[in-house]
Amino acid sequence: MGFSTERSDALWWLMVSSDVNALRLILYLLEATQWQDDLPRLLSGALARQRRGAWDLTVANAWGALAVEKFSRAFEAAPVTGTTTASLAGADQRVEWLQAPKGKTLAFPWPAKGEDLAVNHDGTGHPWVTVQAQAAIPLKAPLSSGYRITKTLTPIEPRQPGRWSRGDLVRVRLTIEAQSDMTWAVVSDPIPGGASHLGTGLGRDSRIAAQGDEREGRVWPAFDERAFEAFRAYYEYVPKGSFVVEYTLRLNQSGRFQLPTTRVEALYAPEMFGELPNAPLEVQP
Repeated sequence: MGFSTERSDALWWLMVSSDVNALRLILYLLEATQWQDDLPRLLSGALARQRRGAWDLTVANAWGALAVEKFSRAFEAAPVTGTTTASLAGADQRVEWLQAPKGKTLAFPWPAKGEDLAVNHDGTGHPWVTVQAQAAIPLKAPLSSGYRITKTLTPIEPRQPGRWSRGDLVRVRLTIEAQSDMTWAVVSDPIPGGASHLGTGLGRDSRIAAQGDEREGRVWPAFDERAFEAFRAYYEYVPKGSFVVEYTLRLNQSGRFQLPTTRVEALYAPEMFGELPNAPLEVQP
């Protein structure tokens, strides 16, 4: 949840911030009985503004306690009891709230054709339902649902121009465009099997070759993970706009490598993500 006036509203010396505005908006809408269908998403967005379990100002935390309490009285006054039934393509699954008071995950196989998902609750209260569709379908084109990714590979003094050879250095440049502000986002980019990261300080590493890596934009990673299968950068806060992250690899193994997708995702808002398919990478001996 964000505002177009984020920067001008950051007046902490006057006990005013965007967190305060977000929580006071929720309280106003609860009292005015407006935007009732949007209030659950607004509260979820306000909670996502927290950093390390708290909002930015003491005043914001006070308003937040009132907003969450009043929201709970309005939408969760009656305890959830009874049975919730989900049906898809003739198959039924149930959640017995007496046995699973914290909820439960129900998984259905993918139907052969388009079907309607029906969810019915028999009992008191109004349980929350999250619906997610998952399918193992190869990605053939870039997919943007909050983040757009552009990737380029640049050879550094290649042994044979126009082709990748074992021992070559490659600089990977990822340009990510975020459509809205979001906390705790991760960038995950796969690397070919046997490749090694440069600039880690380990033996036979080259800090000089990695000195050209650039970081652009108003973001800085909280942690970089240079694993054997991927490069990952974790960001505590990613504002709206574009930023660039670069890293350098050494190709140590020849062959043809089929790589999974490059992905950017908000960890606590999985509907905000972006994916980019990677073409096969062929490395000559």
